[in-house]
Amino acid sequence: MKMTEKTAKEKTIATQYVELNKFSQNGEHERALKAANKILGVAPQEFLAFHCKIVCMIELQKFDDAITLLNKNPQWVTDLVFEKAYCFYRVNKHNEALEIIEQYDEVSDLRIKELKAQILYRIEKFTEAANLYQEIIKNTNDDYEEERHTNLSAVSVYLENSESRDFDDLGDGTYELCYNKACLLIENDNFAEAEKKLRQCEKLCRESLEEDESTEDEIDLELALIRIQLAYVYQKQGRVKEAQQIYVSNLKLKIEDIALVAVASNNAVCINKDQNLFDSKKKMKTAMNENLQFKLPSKQRKFIALNNAILNYYINQSDQCEKCCKQIESTWPELSLHTTVLSALTLVKSEKYDAAIKVLEGYSAKASKSDALFTKLCIAQLYLIQGEKLKACKVLENLGENSYRPAIVGSLTTLYLGLGDEETALKVFEKTVDWYKKNKIKDVDLSSLWRQAADFHIKNGHPQVAANSLEELLTANKDDKRIVAQLILACSQFDKNRATTLSKQLPSIKELSVGVDLENLQIITSSAVANAKKSPGVRQDSNPGTPKTDETVKKAKKRKSRKNKLKNYDSNSAPDPERWLPKYERSGYRKKRDRRTKDVIKGSQGTASGQAEQYDFSKYVEEAQESPGSNVDPSPKMAKGAFPQKNKGAQKKKNKRR
Repeated sequence: MKMTEKTAKEKTIATQYVELNKFSQNGEHERALKAANKILGVAPQEFLAFHCKIVCMIELQKFDDAITLLNKNPQWVTDLVFEKAYCFYRVNKHNEALEIIEQYDEVSDLRIKELKAQILYRIEKFTEAANLYQEIIKNTNDDYEEERHTNLSAVSVYLENSESRDFDDLGDGTYELCYNKACLLIENDNFAEAEKKLRQCEKLCRESLEEDESTEDEIDLELALIRIQLAYVYQKQGRVKEAQQIYVSNLKLKIEDIALVAVASNNAVCINKDQNLFDSKKKMKTAMNENLQFKLPSKQRKFIALNNAILNYYINQSDQCEKCCKQIESTWPELSLHTTVLSALTLVKSEKYDAAIKVLEGYSAKASKSDALFTKLCIAQLYLIQGEKLKACKVLENLGENSYRPAIVGSLTTLYLGLGDEETALKVFEKTVDWYKKNKIKDVDLSSLWRQAADFHIKNGHPQVAANSLEELLTANKDDKRIVAQLILACSQFDKNRATTLSKQLPSIKELSVGVDLENLQIITSSAVANAKKSPGVRQDSNPGTPKTDETVKKAKKRKSRKNKLKNYDSNSAPDPERWLPKYERSGYRKKRDRRTKDVIKGSQGTASGQAEQYDFSKYVEEAQESPGSNVDPSPKMAKGAFPQKNKGAQKKKNKRR
């Protein structure tokens, strides 16, 4: 009896293994899973059937069920490290997946190494991932070499020293490799070469898909990634219209990749800026998809979040903007400068300037030097918006060494001159010149500073100080003869010997006239003079050489006296209210009319006699005089008593007839 049961059991197992093998080869994973369950029902310790069951669950994307089953059978986890780690990776539990792999790190399975490299890429440990991929490529030689090179080039885009690495040995035979090389060029701001590489990538992709006999719609969906990246290159090159067209056309496709849709939507919002806000709001909602946390790297997600905060500022949702800023600061502290400035701008929008300045001052106290400089410049700008120029000057003067930067010096002098304080503006230049001489800084180009200082001192009657600035400028630009000429003019006012010595450095008239065609120059000047005489705007005298006598001046001053056309005018009586109407429409006018017509007689322009009051503006003058203290309504409205636009032409016609 026992032999019969054992034989039946073995027969069942053998039969189900045959079924399991057949279903697996045909890709019928649901039926293969049932066959594995039948084997385990008869023989629970059958490892091969258990392994097949886990693989079927992975193929059917039942990752949570597979994890639960593996946790219930810890005795087999050592042999199924890859399967368990892969299930955790697919449910976006990357750290748990990495822990499982590192726990059984002695297992020398190539699949586990490649999975580990992919996990390191997902958790943004790019250097470790790149090193691991290089090790795998070095120690393997199989049909998956191109895929590994593609993954390595994808990781290399995010390396900090990607510019110094040489990836020419990776090749660009496939469109995936070509695309990753284009991304690497974009990361290094080489947009011209990136555009060429993306064009090449698009061609390779189309050829590959056409060989597989893909439809045009399928090709467009596959090319969407390349084209959206190309649009980004256009956007960075300033070709905004071309980029916008590509974004719009590709967003109309049914793209399943939410990460790609989010990137295209965000970039389109950046192009819109403060225009098309309704369209931007819809696109930003797509870009802020919660599932993007596992689809996009943090570098892209943080800028999408920042753009969302800026959009809320544009659409006047201050509370939502402030909430977004706090979330960004907690998740990405490196963006705290942007969020602080944005918070200050929301307060400025509400005209809370003092509160905005306090926010910026609080941040600058704990910020780095570069960030503190930016926030202080923002504070100066807020003071200027309020018209407080002196406070803005004090902020700029208290920037330490940064206050001697040429741009800030130029701003300070301009502000002091605007305040009418030329003496303080002069001191700003003097302090700056002394500071640069004392510290002997050579890295900064001070040409514009010395030029501004020289112009300023010459205008304010300080030729000697101007000469000092021009000499400093001449040391950096020895071959510039214009500076020499300016220096001669300055020195001629206090040191004529020095001016004479410098004048020898100027080229002679013969040297200056080399290459000048004198005949053509005479023709041009003579034609210009002739045109000036013929021009109607210039009044020419008949005898320009003879002075005008007193008699000719008196004749020119004579004017024809005009007769007064107002007859029997009485200034005390009020004007006739019907003076603008034709006679046949006035109340005192009588005319025989046909008894058969009972309608009111109207003029040829369609103005009835009952509209006389509408055109009487005397009563509006009286009303305005009676209420001198009335408030002005700032809202745009039609003026009281104004007639419609269509009657303007009719009124002109009436005037002509009269």
